[in-house]
Amino acid sequence: MTSVSRASRPAAAASAVALAAAVALLAPTSPAYAAGNAVPTYEVKINLTTAALDPAYAPSAAVRSAFGITGSAKARSYSYYDTDGGALDAQGWSVRLRHKSGSSFEETYKKRFPVTNGDITAALNTANAAGFDSGDTNYDAEVDWGYAKQTLSFSNEKSHSASGYSGTAMPTSTTGRTWLVNDIPGKLEDWGGADWGRTTLQASRAHGPVTSKVYGGAWGPSDDASIEVLPVVGAGGTGTEYVIELSFKTDSYADAADLHADAIAVAEANGWLYHGDILKTQLILDRY
Repeated sequence: MTSVSRASRPAAAASAVALAAAVALLAPTSPAYAAGNAVPTYEVKINLTTAALDPAYAPSAAVRSAFGITGSAKARSYSYYDTDGGALDAQGWSVRLRHKSGSSFEETYKKRFPVTNGDITAALNTANAAGFDSGDTNYDAEVDWGYAKQTLSFSNEKSHSASGYSGTAMPTSTTGRTWLVNDIPGKLEDWGGADWGRTTLQASRAHGPVTSKVYGGAWGPSDDASIEVLPVVGAGGTGTEYVIELSFKTDSYADAADLHADAIAVAEANGWLYHGDILKTQLILDRY
């Protein structure tokens, strides 16, 4: 049997330590974060065709019955703010000013992260590495679950007095931009570099406003069901097209999965389903 001399043992031990260190450097490691991943809520968003509307461009009686929509129409107007070149959108940010009748203005600053192949955990890891984690209570995490696409978003919500504005009236582009710049959250302000977000938002303009009607209700495991009917200018700059969005909010992934499958099945069976995903933010940025 081969033996190792006492003199050679320290050298052998040192070599083993060095080898272990080298292997450790090459081995994959899990990312280390200061705080755990955020816990998202879920919003299922399914688009319907105009076959779901009655002659007055409201959800038909059959659609209301099928999806538990019982509320009357509530109006809301909103604009998205970005540069003409879409600098904020290119970085996954959207900035919205919205006015619901009888309410204060809502300022929403949202950062989006794509969900690939349904891997929400991977998207949450990416967001965590960018500073969006469970320790940041200024942002609400949500997974938007469309027909074929999922997106993770983090929203920072602020408000501005609607004094002097009746109904869903909106401010001028300049006034709205001033409000939004003054209230810009830190993550957007310094995204990609000091003052990048502030400088970019200062160079933005209002895309919109658009005014939609929202009808509420409850369906299945969601007590927050709604249908939004949004008229938008046609792609050629004339005429009117209608975006009809059926949505359900829930805190549960399992409930969201059930709502997604059931809503698609019911809409498909009745000839109401739009086979695709319409991102209202992008549509409004492109057409206004």
